[in-house]
Amino acid sequence: TRTYTLSLHDALPIYVTNTAIINQMNTIGKLFRLTTFGESHGKAIGGVIDGCPAGLFVDMEAIERELLRRRPGQSHYTSPRQESDMVQFISGLFRGETTGAPIAFMIDNKDVRSADYDSLSSIFRPGHADYTYFHKYGIRDPRGGGRSSARETAVRVVAGAVAKQLLTPLGIRCTAYTSQIGPVCIPQENAKEYSPEEVESSPIRCPDPNASGLMEAVIETAKKESDSVGGIVDCQISGVPVGWGEPLYGKLHAALGAAMLSINAAKGFEVGDGFALASMRGSEANDQMVAAEDGGISFLSNHSGGISGGISTGQDIRFRVAFKPTPTIGQKQQTVNEQGESISLSAVGRHDPCVVPRAVPVVEAMTWLTLADAYLASRSGRCAHSSLKCNG
Repeated sequence: TRTYTLSLHDALPIYVTNTAIINQMNTIGKLFRLTTFGESHGKAIGGVIDGCPAGLFVDMEAIERELLRRRPGQSHYTSPRQESDMVQFISGLFRGETTGAPIAFMIDNKDVRSADYDSLSSIFRPGHADYTYFHKYGIRDPRGGGRSSARETAVRVVAGAVAKQLLTPLGIRCTAYTSQIGPVCIPQENAKEYSPEEVESSPIRCPDPNASGLMEAVIETAKKESDSVGGIVDCQISGVPVGWGEPLYGKLHAALGAAMLSINAAKGFEVGDGFALASMRGSEANDQMVAAEDGGISFLSNHSGGISGGISTGQDIRFRVAFKPTPTIGQKQQTVNEQGESISLSAVGRHDPCVVPRAVPVVEAMTWLTLADAYLASRSGRCAHSSLKCNG
């Protein structure tokens, strides 16, 4: 028999490493932080916001409006699951204002039909996280995807609405919209800065009326064929001053990219002209600058998407997020079960034929969370000697 002694110093690196991994799993942000919990078919989902400054009056009706944009059952093109998504704040508020303490909140799950997933309890659905969750943890919750379900994004929308209320008084605006569904996209010549009203006028949140009609037809066709379709969400941000973002490993566009790719079904991210820059020359891609009459500077273009060197330039920030088709479809697909046996699967249940319309408010929420974190970071270590300002 051998006896081994493990000292505190031996164990400490393991503890710190595991703590870091856990934080990355369920928490986003460094100063303005959101930690989420809950599963699709559990009793409730919820979150804890830490780092929100004290004295912010929280408009509950505004939060409810944001949740309404994300919730299922809102149109013919979304999952028929019916959830009221009423949020209950548990801590961190006194007489409607933030106290500086952690803000905890919950949203009950009401319309669960766990029996719909009984037949999938030992089957790995193609395109889902079933296979990877099972092999990582040795156990998984098959009811609606459990923790990997997009149901969790309702928590992000609540926290994003709080971050939005923190930043809106600074003159910052953020509008996301559907720019592409399947092969149909808003024509480049029609692209412009859209208002929230234009976005919400479409059932799929495409602000271009002609493109919206064609996109709806694409979704309808996929739905009738027991299939699904993907698309792209564009996001425009105005009012962010020069200097937000932390080089070298805290770049603003890297933080935005990480936030967007944490959203369910997100598979691609590009800022500014993104991949199109690879085919340009420097003389085309550089955003040239000129002196403005008021003593500031003006840019002649915005290929960089409002971020240079990982730091905001003062121009509008713009980026795109690509979403894959909803993986749960009624068509027969080949897969395997937990015993390693090959089987055929025709999935049933309540699912969106396209995730993009409901992803729009989630993209906005994750943007607000990222910007709130960048804003708080910008308030420390700021160089005060520069008198230049950007005129967009």
